Amino acid sequence: MSIHQLSVSHDERQDRLLWRLNTVQGEEFQFWLTRRMLTRLLPALNQALLKLHASAPELAASDTVSLQMLREFKRDKLLAHADFKTPFVASAQSRPMGQEPLLVTDAHLSLHAQTGLGLVLEEKSGQSVKSCQLNLSTELVEGLLVLTQQALQSADWSFTASPTSEHTQALGHDGLPTLAPPHYKH
Repeated sequence: MSIHQLSVSHDERQDRLLWRLNTVQGEEFQFWLTRRMLTRLLPALNQALLKLHASAPELAASDTVSLQMLREFKRDKLLAHADFKTPFVASAQSRPMGQEPLLVTDAHLSLHAQTGLGLVLEEKSGQSVKSCQLNLSTELVEGLLVLTQQALQSADWSFTASPTSEHTQALGHDGLPTLAPPHYKH
């Protein structure tokens, strides 16, 4: 699936964030994310982006400060060219996950140096499991984080999606930022 549009909004009544992704193929995927899930997932997404930048063949430095500076540079470049003004158009021809958004209870991350980030979002309810696998470029992840940050401001949950959180500063034995365990439960 190729993502065409992203939207992140806070629903006061549900007190959740709603991630909406439209594909070029006319499909829409919707995900409810609770505060609890986001407190675990956002630091991991930020760390994953640092790891992806560290795996870039053109990268000369691999320390955390240099990686963070590279990420900020790339994010600024993205923000300068991204279209955050065009409203999200809810014109999906189909919703493969159903009409109701998936309530994310588990998330799995995987890194792919060439293609970006693999993100599996799951809703577990009793014995039932619904899941969706997303393959996101670093640019899409950055855009999703920017939109999530904006929605978090209206949610007033007292935390941010900022990549400078304490979670992104931990170093592994290789001197690179450590990636938290790739599985998160609600």
